[in-house]
Amino acid sequence: MAAQILIIGTGFAGMWSALAAARLRHLEGKSTKDVEISVISPRPNLHIRPRLYEADLSGMDPSLTALFDVAGVRFIAGKVEQIHESDNSVVYVNAHGDKHSIAYDRLVLASGSTLFHPDIPGLREYAFDVDQLPDAEKLQRHLHALPQRPASKSRNTVIIGGGGFTGIETAAEMPSRLRAILGNDAQVDVVIVEQAQTVGPELGEGPRPIIEHALREQGVSLRLGQAVTSIDPNGITTSSGERIEAETVIWTAGARANALAAQVSGKHDHLGRLHVTTDLRVSASNVYATGDVAFVAADDLGHHALMSCQHAMNLGRSAGYNAMADVLGLPCIPYNQHKYVTCLALGPWGAVYSEGWDRHIKLSGTDAAALKAKINTSWIYPPHADMDEIIATADPELRPVQYM
Repeated sequence: MAAQILIIGTGFAGMWSALAAARLRHLEGKSTKDVEISVISPRPNLHIRPRLYEADLSGMDPSLTALFDVAGVRFIAGKVEQIHESDNSVVYVNAHGDKHSIAYDRLVLASGSTLFHPDIPGLREYAFDVDQLPDAEKLQRHLHALPQRPASKSRNTVIIGGGGFTGIETAAEMPSRLRAILGNDAQVDVVIVEQAQTVGPELGEGPRPIIEHALREQGVSLRLGQAVTSIDPNGITTSSGERIEAETVIWTAGARANALAAQVSGKHDHLGRLHVTTDLRVSASNVYATGDVAFVAADDLGHHALMSCQHAMNLGRSAGYNAMADVLGLPCIPYNQHKYVTCLALGPWGAVYSEGWDRHIKLSGTDAAALKAKINTSWIYPPHADMDEIIATADPELRPVQYM
């Protein structure tokens, strides 16, 4: 009977885990009769999550069916409910509500992350977000319905809860997006509320002056050192007591590891991620964690992988390779983030691109925007359904593109 590598999730980490495992199986002259690779997820699609703040949501969920077929990866449509480490099995529910169980020899948990919803009154009832494609589509419908409402300052005001990466990108695009809906002469207000004393606190000092300049140029205002304490249909109240009237509140403040990570025994960090070894194994078990559910060193300098598609892609390649190597009795290889870059979209103003963990600025404005467009429309998308391309792109030791 063939050994079973089971991968949970079709996000960036899950997709690349499957392709990396298939690549190694192919290179070693093995087939599905030797090792079966199965991926379980509600749908065989990759959601291009980093782009869900954009106005045009077409093409944001490319199908993985043909790619998996070429790679010899079996897709199982279902939502995983339980992981049973004691008997190496997973329980999932299909679209009809029927429960099934599947056994595994190696499990790769690549279930991703979900937007963090703190206990703020009205947050779940009245705030929008761009965490998943249906959420972004819901926001899009709301924005396009604004012209049907009476003209008012609150109708033309959008509040972004959280001034991190997603919050900045969402806010920077929002003024032009609103004017495209409400009219070029519409007086619009976009406000970022961030509890830290700086915008983009996790982005460091390097890109901050550029971010602040771009936001100012586009009319985005900041409320720093303040938290959102309540949300209602007509606006928010902040921790300073300020009341901001707005009919659109978008929540972007932080993420947490998918709840399935809590079902796997081991140490978890404050975001719910599993501590893993350098080969992405959870302790000495036959479970691998990757992407947003893995807490692992990204290099030898004390940096750790972030919850981002950039890290998820490399983490996925490493996890899939190592799970297959483990089954085939081959040496595993340590995960390493060979190069870390940051490319932040800043709306019509452009973008900012930096390299390294100290975020040394390399490009800004329209030049950085051109690079961001390549990343967003090409480099993060799945490879073509061609085994030669899979072999070339799913290599866990693949060196990153040199942008400069």
